[in-house]
Amino acid sequence: MSHASFLKFALAIALLSTAIALGGALAHLFELSNKIQLSRDDYFVVQSIYSGWDRLAFVLAVQLIAIVAVIVLSQNDRDVRIFGWIALVCLAAAQALFWTFTYPANVATDNWTTIPVNWQTLRQRWEYSHAAGAICQLGSMISLVLAALVRRA
Repeated sequence: MSHASFLKFALAIALLSTAIALGGALAHLFELSNKIQLSRDDYFVVQSIYSGWDRLAFVLAVQLIAIVAVIVLSQNDRDVRIFGWIALVCLAAAQALFWTFTYPANVATDNWTTIPVNWQTLRQRWEYSHAAGAICQLGSMISLVLAALVRRA
C-alpha cells in the first residue's frame, strides 16, 4: 500500500469516526431546548436513556488515532496537515469540555440516578457542555471534509 493510500485510508477512518461521534453530539445539541425546561422528575427520567453511553468511547479513540495518522501522513501536503491539526484541536476542545463539565456532573449525580441539591446547576453544566462539545465536533468534521477536498491525489 502506498503512502497516498495510507493517507486516504486514515482520512476515511477519521471522517467515519468523526461522523459517528458527531451524530450523538448533535443529538445533545438539538434536544437541549426541550430538555433544559423539564421538571426535575421528568429530567431524571429522560437522562436514564444515556445508561451505557461510555460503551461508545472507543469511537473517540479511533477518531483520535485516525486524525493523528492524517497529520503524520500528510507531511507533504501542508493544507491537509493544517486541517488535520484543526480537527485535532477541535476534538481536544470537545474532550476538555466533557472532562471539565460533563463528567463531573455525571459523577455528582451517579450518572443521573441520584438527585443532589444542586441538580439544576449540574443540569446546566451537563447540557451546555454537551452543546459546546457538539460545536467542537462539528468543527472537527468540517476540517476533515476540507482536508479531503484539498488533498492532492
